[in-house]
Amino acid sequence: MTKLDSRIAAITDRIIERSKPSRRRYLDLMRDQAEVGMTRPRLSCGNFAHGFAAAGEDKDAIRHLRGPNLGIVTSFNDMLSAHQPYERYPAQMKLFAREVGATAQVAGGVPAMCDGVTQGQPGMDLSLFSRDVIALSTAISLSHGMFDGIAMLGICDKIVPGLLIGALRFGHLPALLVPGGPMPSGLANKEKQRVRQAFAKGEATKAELLEAEAASYHGAGTCTFYGTANSNQMMMELMGLHVPGAAFALPGTGLRQQLTRAAVHRLAALAVDKRRPLAEAVDERAIVNAAVGLLATGGSTNHAIHIPAIARAAGIRIDWTDIDELSAAVPLIARVYPNGVGDVNDFHAAGGMAFVTDTLLEAGLLHGDLAAPGADDFAAFATNPRLDGDALVWDETKASKDLALLRHAHDPFLPDGGMKLVSGNLGRAIFKLSAVAKERWTIEAPAAVFEDQDSVVTAFKEGRLDRDVVVVVRFQGPRANGMPELHKLTPPLGVLQDKGFNVALVTDGRMSGASGKVPAAIHCCPEALNDGPLAHVVDGDIVRLCGHSGELDVKADLATRPRAAVPPPALGTGRELFGFMRATADDAEHGGSAMLHAMESAL
Repeated sequence: MTKLDSRIAAITDRIIERSKPSRRRYLDLMRDQAEVGMTRPRLSCGNFAHGFAAAGEDKDAIRHLRGPNLGIVTSFNDMLSAHQPYERYPAQMKLFAREVGATAQVAGGVPAMCDGVTQGQPGMDLSLFSRDVIALSTAISLSHGMFDGIAMLGICDKIVPGLLIGALRFGHLPALLVPGGPMPSGLANKEKQRVRQAFAKGEATKAELLEAEAASYHGAGTCTFYGTANSNQMMMELMGLHVPGAAFALPGTGLRQQLTRAAVHRLAALAVDKRRPLAEAVDERAIVNAAVGLLATGGSTNHAIHIPAIARAAGIRIDWTDIDELSAAVPLIARVYPNGVGDVNDFHAAGGMAFVTDTLLEAGLLHGDLAAPGADDFAAFATNPRLDGDALVWDETKASKDLALLRHAHDPFLPDGGMKLVSGNLGRAIFKLSAVAKERWTIEAPAAVFEDQDSVVTAFKEGRLDRDVVVVVRFQGPRANGMPELHKLTPPLGVLQDKGFNVALVTDGRMSGASGKVPAAIHCCPEALNDGPLAHVVDGDIVRLCGHSGELDVKADLATRPRAAVPPPALGTGRELFGFMRATADDAEHGGSAMLHAMESAL
């Protein structure tokens, strides 16, 4: 194995040292749960009988403790393309479990909302906090004490982090995520983007826009751009929480079914041997691997929020300074839409996660000594699965089949990961350099200040933004309105940029891995509602955003300014139900969670 790069080692060591007290408390709790926590043998007869009353042909095996019983936590719904394939998984997984002397039960379900459906709509204000709800739902599902291992069925934006955060409270058990795969490629992403911008300019009808969107999002599976959902799958592979190569096999294929079967067999074996519990698997090395993969592949900026949150659930402290320094050490080796032309299916065909894992291991940029639940040896994640007849086999993948999309670490697209921490008198924020042409990494222009994205769109349509401008959208943080994604802004700001204007976005809201092209300082901390600097910016202030130097500054004395009036909380679409979460949420750099601080206080 190649020696670990000294920069990666140093950052990992710093995270380990910083995390020692909280990590120790977490591991002590998990050891206690393993020794005296709820399990089938410790349930009273009445409790236990309730647990197997409707178990059908598995009833006798569960009752007499013949083999491990796996708890399935599912995010199935058939409105969302990515989660629709999970409908048949539990029945299949029960059959696969019986093949190895195990049983499986659906422990419970979690909600799965789609930012693609709620983009720019009131429901988006619930999106980030749905991660906490999913974590809580996962904990409720597993609280019955009936299970020896955890199979998590989830794939999209907040669902995977939420499942993992919840499952980590049962980290004394082994666990795997079981993905569903991406939908087949549809309308080319560049064409979809062209139609969106044409619609923003009034040059395409709504019917034409809907036709393009329906041709892009057309079947079962995740959306094929490299956004948060597909970044999730990449990270789970590099944390060892899948069986090798499971991320991007298409739904409804024999290969996908055999990968699910392999996951069930693997999880049952871990449960029998009481090996590689989730608490040990998700350690500082695994968290660093996730961050390295995110940077190397140009993944979603949403994970600058999710990685710290997942880490905290395991007692680990990672911040944006760590991610920024990792970015300086990790080369960009993938160009997947929106950072390139090809989609995730093209990425997978070019070598995919097996190639990424192999080249990053060869360059010493990954921890290859993980206690990965998905395989005995982490090197197995440098292989791609295929079917040989009915048998599942894995092949080494050491060459890229498309150098325009996927390159070796020694010959990257960029020498760094392209996710930059920018800071200054406007706070700390994330700038995804890898999505932006280098000549646009520095923007200095007058501010145009807004309190919501609809006001930006209106100003754009009225021609008030036809100039060099830094669009500031504030009161979009976790405490203000739940930190919605501002994806609605991408087409109009892209149009302004195409007109030749110097344009940038600065916001305490979110943008996703589906966003790019326009320079953006996002997730600003502290958020405006917490009297962050953005609350004191006014129209015309000169704002400077520089990806080269890491600057995020305004040329004004903000201390002499009153804070802008805070917009009233929005009502309707259930948003009022989440007021208690907004009131206690952490900032984005700490994970944007309403739950984790309370959890830590209890330890």
